[in-house]
Amino acid sequence: MFDWGILRTEQYDVPVISVGNITVGGTGKTPHIEFLIRLFVEKKYRVAVLSRGYKRKTKGFLLAGSDSSSADIGDEPYQLKQKFPEVTVAVDADRRNGISQLLALEEKLRPNVILLDDAFQHRYVTPSLSILLTDIHYPYYEDALLPVGRLREPASGVRRADIVIITKCSGEMQPIDYRIVMGNVKLCPYQRLFFSNIGYGELYPLFPEVAEARSLSELKSDEDVLLMAGIASPELFVEKIKSHSSKVFPALFADHYNYRPADINRLDSILKKMESPSKLIITTEKDAARLKNATFLPDAWKKLLYALPITVNFQLNKEDDFKEMLIKHVVTVLNNKI
Repeated sequence: MFDWGILRTEQYDVPVISVGNITVGGTGKTPHIEFLIRLFVEKKYRVAVLSRGYKRKTKGFLLAGSDSSSADIGDEPYQLKQKFPEVTVAVDADRRNGISQLLALEEKLRPNVILLDDAFQHRYVTPSLSILLTDIHYPYYEDALLPVGRLREPASGVRRADIVIITKCSGEMQPIDYRIVMGNVKLCPYQRLFFSNIGYGELYPLFPEVAEARSLSELKSDEDVLLMAGIASPELFVEKIKSHSSKVFPALFADHYNYRPADINRLDSILKKMESPSKLIITTEKDAARLKNATFLPDAWKKLLYALPITVNFQLNKEDDFKEMLIKHVVTVLNNKI
């Protein structure tokens, strides 16, 4: 109905950049959003991130504050606000209303760049630039519509994207591998293709007031690790931890899982049976957003609980090209506004 003009879509006179996907499951949206935040903040733009706040317990438009919890705004917006307190983070299932509310803020908070998180299918808004992510292990061009496959909509929807990023690529890809993907994607002349891979930052404690600083590189091979992950695609995360320890117990949950006291009690029993004198609990940043606010965490866990942040790197030496394209787009939209 959007294609036929029956349903109305709205455009804005500020750069509205959508980051989304065409499949269910994790494609790396949050680390790519973080990449864009760092880019635009570095260039002195006022950035706002607008998400629907998946699984939050609130309704309507809500502006994240220093006292917001993951239950208020959702785990990913909470994670972003914790990492980038200077950035405006808001949630609203109605993206048009959310954008209107952001543009009505006082001048020092009013954004001149808006990032839409997971909005590729939200067609009531036409972004000024649309970035589509697809996992190289489950590329949209080899997939099928739900429930047979993972596609949220027909693969032809990719034509709405201005940029397609093949995510979670291996550092061992050869030139022939890139050429095969390029041939399969079959982009239009107006579209750009990039490849990115997952990188990892340094471990950090969820409760630094009681925990010591730890480095993943200093992890002993025989050190017991309880790994907690409630994300869509935990394989790379598990693989990374296992590359540093041979005694990893993966406790995997559904994406956006809300941990319950029974889950923590069960895992605490497993933790107590681990024999190495030095134990560690490692989780993702998305899970950390939920666990940090959990009132039922055992006190003993606070000394052991760490998060491993992920980052993205662009392959084929295309990071500067990607950044230049994004900045040029923002400058063009803002100049046209003037």
